[in-house]
Amino acid sequence: MIVLGLTGSIGMGKSATATLFREDGVVVYDADAAVHALYAEGGAAVGPIEAAFPGVTSNGAVDRTVLRTHVLDNPEAMKRLERIVHPLAGAAQVEFRQRSHADGARFCVLDIPLLFETGGDAHCDFTMVVSAPPAVQRARVLARPGMTPEAFEAILARQLPDAEKRARADFILSTAHGFDFARDQVRSIIALMHRLAEGATS
Repeated sequence: MIVLGLTGSIGMGKSATATLFREDGVVVYDADAAVHALYAEGGAAVGPIEAAFPGVTSNGAVDRTVLRTHVLDNPEAMKRLERIVHPLAGAAQVEFRQRSHADGARFCVLDIPLLFETGGDAHCDFTMVVSAPPAVQRARVLARPGMTPEAFEAILARQLPDAEKRARADFILSTAHGFDFARDQVRSIIALMHRLAEGATS
């Protein structure tokens, strides 16, 4: 099974691109959704996070807004949080890959925001970076409810620069020209991955 790692900085259109893959029948692992499940009531991360950051849970779930105030401008606290969450999210990803392989998938996508930052690209056959011009990125992010320029810059500081991601990627997908353009790019990649998968199993 060929594994394509999909990533991109905040506001670049990565989630919308992942949806395009799903619409064409590709199985996609959503790292953000996996973390949300870990933070939700009954999630495996709730207890450890509350122990590390007392007072950040409510009704048996992690309050992400409260947690953000503890870690956003505190690199040491962020590392402490990552030591809790990354192994749990990694286990969820391994389960997804095993399940997809057992179901007969010959190609899957791992949608991971911090793919390069966490070394996740080492577990992928190929990587794709979703990109857009800085002005487009900034406008998209600042249009989000509750987002401030300061929060945007803090998030960017945790992510590799877009230029470095593009330099490391096998494929670059532009979201600056609308959905039809992006969909055509996605379908070209899907066709290529299926051809490669067929060659690997023939």
